[in-house]
Parts: sequence; structure tokens; C-alpha cells
Amino acid sequence: MVTKERMIQKVFPGKWAELEEIDKRFNAVESRLGFPPKKRYQCIMGGHDMNTLIIERQWDSLAAMEAVVDKAFADPELQALVEELASIVKSSQVEVYTPLP
Repeated sequence: MVTKERMIQKVFPGKWAELEEIDKRFNAVESRLGFPPKKRYQCIMGGHDMNTLIIERQWDSLAAMEAVVDKAFADPELQALVEELASIVKSSQVEVYTPLP
């Protein structure tokens, strides 16, 4: 069953250019690990401020997502990027959705 992953990140003010640079490196590593393509959105109106980044991915199944995430946790290159991201992203929250019939 298709699964939708939604990550909500709060970006430190003035760090958007740095985020763009590190995201290029994330894309390469995530592609190598088997992550599906992501869509990125910046909030311009609503319940979040303008330093909010939304990242969405669609997975073929929850099992597929879990398998790739397990590989990601064991990958030193991805883990180094996550550590580097700590100076750019203040907080991160992941939500996982399943479609209704």
C-alpha cells in the first residue's frame, strides 16, 4: 500500500542558501540509497512561519520505506550530512500517512 512521508523542518533564519547547497548533496546520497524523489515546499501562508520547509515523498509501501531508512541509518555519508544539517535546521518532524479507501 502506498505511503506518504511528510517532513516538517524549521530552518534557522538566513540559512536557506546553505540548505540549498547541502540538499544537493543529500539528493545524491538519497538516490544512491534508494529514496524516491522528494518534493520541497516553503511555507508562505498558514499555520507555519516562512522559515518552514515541507518535504514530501511517496513510497510504494511502509516496508519499502523502512528498508531504505534502515540503510540510511547505517550509511556514514548520510549520517555526516545529518550532523552538518544541525546548524541549518532548528527542528524536524516526520509524519507518515496511508491513503483512505
